Amino acid sequence: MPLAAIALCCAAYLPRRYKFALPLSTLLISDLILNATYHAPLFDPQILCRYLALAVVGLIGLALRRRASWKTMLPASLAGSVIFYGITNAFSWLTDPGYLKNFAGLIQALTIGLPQYGTTPSWMFFRNSLLSDLAFTAVFILLMRAQSPRTSAEVAIARAA
Repeated sequence: MPLAAIALCCAAYLPRRYKFALPLSTLLISDLILNATYHAPLFDPQILCRYLALAVVGLIGLALRRRASWKTMLPASLAGSVIFYGITNAFSWLTDPGYLKNFAGLIQALTIGLPQYGTTPSWMFFRNSLLSDLAFTAVFILLMRAQSPRTSAEVAIARAA
């Protein structure tokens, strides 16, 4: 799921009441379903870290709301993916006793992860997140432009309201 792109685009384009509520409530609903399925606790430090990382990415979208365009949102989507990945994996490194608390342990958290969590290395999750975030952002921008072919001045006025 392109979590970072959802947070970025909602904060940049949607009305004030949806900017943070929509992405965070979407994550909460998915957490409720998945955590119930896998019998995992709902309020875990890892989960709270994900919410924090999404809020940080949302702040980037909020900063771009008046000048959201292809040339600002696609690099922001790339940055949002990196920020989300960096925050969540660094937090895993800090809190999971399976990682050595040195530079080599951090590199392990950012690249291969821990072997007991499966055969998919963490860099592959990053790659997939990055690609889905960029695709989601591009489609979102395209749909927003197709829906509202107004001038950029009209768009800026509408966003400020």
